[in-house]
Amino acid sequence: MEIRPLVESIPLRSGDSLPKGRNRQEFRMSSVTQVPATLDDLYRVKGKAELINGRIVRSMPTGFRPGRVGAGIFRSLDDYAEATGRGVALPDNVGFAVPELSSGRQSFSPDATYYLGPLPSNPMRYLDGPPTFAVEVRSENDYGDAADAEMAAKRADYFEAGTAVVWDVDPIHEIVRKYPKDSPDRPAVFVRGQAADAEPVVPDWRMAVDQIFA
Repeated sequence: MEIRPLVESIPLRSGDSLPKGRNRQEFRMSSVTQVPATLDDLYRVKGKAELINGRIVRSMPTGFRPGRVGAGIFRSLDDYAEATGRGVALPDNVGFAVPELSSGRQSFSPDATYYLGPLPSNPMRYLDGPPTFAVEVRSENDYGDAADAEMAAKRADYFEAGTAVVWDVDPIHEIVRKYPKDSPDRPAVFVRGQAADAEPVVPDWRMAVDQIFA
């Protein structure tokens, strides 16, 4: 999960009027503060992005190893959901719309997800509500103090929205940290030779750390 701080400007929409004596290009160039972006604007963005504080923030494409790690976790969760008939597992780049949080965030797009909420009436749209269990896999540039602070802030957003468990998956050091909503500052740490869980929201599901980082 590498967030690139690229803010998309929102172009003048069809039907909007231009200020008198201004052409469209002049208006675009002079307007630094524009209408806050909405979920409808986010739908029109190609690639992975999230809506935060009225701005569309893109995510960089991930590398080979983080991508495989996230895909493997999704497959394990999907097998669990199929076997139990409970919940759905979702891969990278699926959008979750939430009411605006104190940070201004209005959407999430985790690297893998387990979800117990209602499915959208239009299955082509985002899910309404937070992921139940969210997986964030670190990319190459998701290391260091600034990245740690950014990931902690995102976990706080998840918990405010209602997510119960967040995994912080570190492919370089081969560690999985499980953050529960009720004790967000006391993660359970899983290393090779152990099995990571997402209790209590994914009961009886385990994934060996050796398998996660195979």
